[in-house]
Amino acid sequence: MPDQTPHEIPAPVVSMLNPTARRLVLNRRGSTVWDVTTDRGRYALKLGYPVEATAEWEGQEWTARAPAREGAVLLDVGVENVSYGEWEHGTWNVQPWHEGESLYERWKPCRSQASPEPDLGDALACAEALADLHSKGWSHGDVQPAHFILGPNRAALIDLALARGGAIPESYAFPFRGCLVHYEAPEISRRVLITGEAEPTPKADSYALGASLFISATGWRAVAYPDDASRTEQRQAIVSGTHRNVAVPGILGKLIEQMLSYDPDDRPTAAEVYDALRNELGS
Repeated sequence: MPDQTPHEIPAPVVSMLNPTARRLVLNRRGSTVWDVTTDRGRYALKLGYPVEATAEWEGQEWTARAPAREGAVLLDVGVENVSYGEWEHGTWNVQPWHEGESLYERWKPCRSQASPEPDLGDALACAEALADLHSKGWSHGDVQPAHFILGPNRAALIDLALARGGAIPESYAFPFRGCLVHYEAPEISRRVLITGEAEPTPKADSYALGASLFISATGWRAVAYPDDASRTEQRQAIVSGTHRNVAVPGILGKLIEQMLSYDPDDRPTAAEVYDALRNELGS
């Protein structure tokens, strides 16, 4: 389904930000994201709106509330310069822009014929970002390589609209019905198949971190299924508990293997992954 014409920034938000430049970053079903430069700094502006049903897709209403929900999460975990509100089609949020590359982009050379080993410092930064979120009482719920932005000093973990942990204004709440299935833990996929809903946990986030590191290093999904498989078929493959051989060398491969464990209690926490990588690096 082709993208529709992107929504422009609502006039009240333009007045609040007084942008000197703006750039369209993303325009997909239910979400438009702008990179906005102002005299006070650079921001990501997210606009959410409902997704209309088509022959290929079910309608989705929660996407309209997602930006405001994420704004509430960001404020709860202590991110500064965040604001959110409502507009005629849904909700919006403004948050600091994170400069850098996604984990998947950063490790592109690892997936080439030259195949250099993944940078343990990058993996350390990702584990640190996830462990920091967990330490504040939140589970991310949508950990994937695109959501780790590796900057010059540390990694930022973005897209917290599906996070669970603290209180959210009731008007912006919605059920968790899973995420990008490539990174769903077996227990999440199982609950979604049975009930249509699940509950993100730090242990499920650890699985997703392992799957994110694996696909970024190798180019392969951790669990094999056809590219044209339906989401139900994908989740059934995840629930089987069989993942690809973790052909990643050294301690990173060992940690990924542990994070992809079928049993949540056998997975290391993000903090334990961070400690193991820090010890390996001698920092």
